[in-house]
Amino acid sequence: MIKRIIAVLLSASLIGAVFTGCSGSGKVKSIIKKQEIETTAQSKVDTSSFRLSYSMSDSLDPYKSEALNNQVVQTLVYDSLFILDESYEALPSVAQSYSYPSPDKLFVKIKNGLKFSDGSSIGAENIEYSFNQAKESPHWETTLENFDEIEIESADSVTFKLKSPNPQAHKLLTFAIARAKLNKEGFRIGSGRYKFVEADGSVALVKNENYPDFNPKFAKINLVNITSSDSVENAINIGNISFAYLDLAEGSKTKILAQSRKVNLNNLVFAGINCKSGITENKDIRRAVNLATDRDTLVKSAYRGYATAARSIYNPYTTLAKQTQLFETAANLTAAKQAIASSGYSADKLKLSIVCDTSEGKRAVANLMKQQLESAGFKVTVKTLKKDLYREYIRDGYFDIYIGETKLSGDMNLSSFFDSGGRTHFGIDSESETAAAYKSYLEGENEIGAFVLSFAQELPFIPLLYRQGIICYTKSLRGDMQGYDSNYFSNIEDWYYN
Repeated sequence: MIKRIIAVLLSASLIGAVFTGCSGSGKVKSIIKKQEIETTAQSKVDTSSFRLSYSMSDSLDPYKSEALNNQVVQTLVYDSLFILDESYEALPSVAQSYSYPSPDKLFVKIKNGLKFSDGSSIGAENIEYSFNQAKESPHWETTLENFDEIEIESADSVTFKLKSPNPQAHKLLTFAIARAKLNKEGFRIGSGRYKFVEADGSVALVKNENYPDFNPKFAKINLVNITSSDSVENAINIGNISFAYLDLAEGSKTKILAQSRKVNLNNLVFAGINCKSGITENKDIRRAVNLATDRDTLVKSAYRGYATAARSIYNPYTTLAKQTQLFETAANLTAAKQAIASSGYSADKLKLSIVCDTSEGKRAVANLMKQQLESAGFKVTVKTLKKDLYREYIRDGYFDIYIGETKLSGDMNLSSFFDSGGRTHFGIDSESETAAAYKSYLEGENEIGAFVLSFAQELPFIPLLYRQGIICYTKSLRGDMQGYDSNYFSNIEDWYYN
């Protein structure tokens, strides 16, 4: 009762302030006016202001494009069976449901009533066509390499056959879905929120009228031809484009003046270890390297804060990572020195070589690790090599440690480390206990805990950090920017210009 009386009195005093105080009345009018302006801006349809970059020299065909800005634009035009959320969990998009009839088969049912931008229906034949195109494309070829073939079960269902069991294979079905037929302007037809059009020699995106419940403020998005990532950074800074995604693979060479938001990526930066020869063949030496490494410093100094320290093998934002934390983010030099003592190596034998390529981040990681390992008692040399020579060195085993990076697929599959033909298997024994434990986990014979325990004991490689990129947008653009990795425009319908 007392609270209710106080609330009434407060309301009365506020009303009095509005109607009796001149300055109060002015403030209220100002607030109301501002709200009216913002409401008008949010409701107005815009057909000219919003601009994105693309590369005219690259294809806008999702199965042929290689330029990052073209691939970013295409996420507005083409849907996929599933999309991944910020925790890398699969959300149905064109797919309605999925199941695993057997360890090497994945059944997917397609939603009813979905249409391409030309009004034709999405069906199993289009999924089959798109899958076969994506499997040969530069963008999805690696993601789909464990898929053998697709079979049409009915007009709205398909079965994917896997080369080897993978209980998370549905998370890989993020390829673009398109019709085999091109539109009259030569663009592939998708079912996304926008479609490609050409007018007066320029390319744009216009709202897809067949996309359900989509009412954006930007009914048209103009595309601006910008080729290099450096030019994209400059274009967003001076306002030539409205929005951009930068993956910062080579570091940002200019200061970003626009508004920005970090984007968590599935790019693992790791220390590859030669487990087959040299001093690092010893498990205690590998343990010492891990304990002497200060991941917090690598994040702050090598990647200027655009990364997250790896406490697990897996991406920090996944459920798997939260269940399998193995590493501290700060160095523990005391424990590192104890591990060295346990190895039996004398001080004069504690010599390590670190190999890296010329990219800004990995070069900085190598030099910082050199300092950290020397603090633990190692003598370290760093070899910085051009990328072709760097690949040759690690392929031929001329390293104790190499600094590598790999973009993990949405299923968090680590087979490339443990399979003898994998892209990141260098220095790892594919017959090791950890490799066997991982295979058993994929085949459903063991829980993930058995693999993680084996990994902690052997340390076949050392996860360091997961990189981040950024989305940038002009200061006059409004709306809660919720874009994230591979879904950069997740709530574009809420964006508007002030």
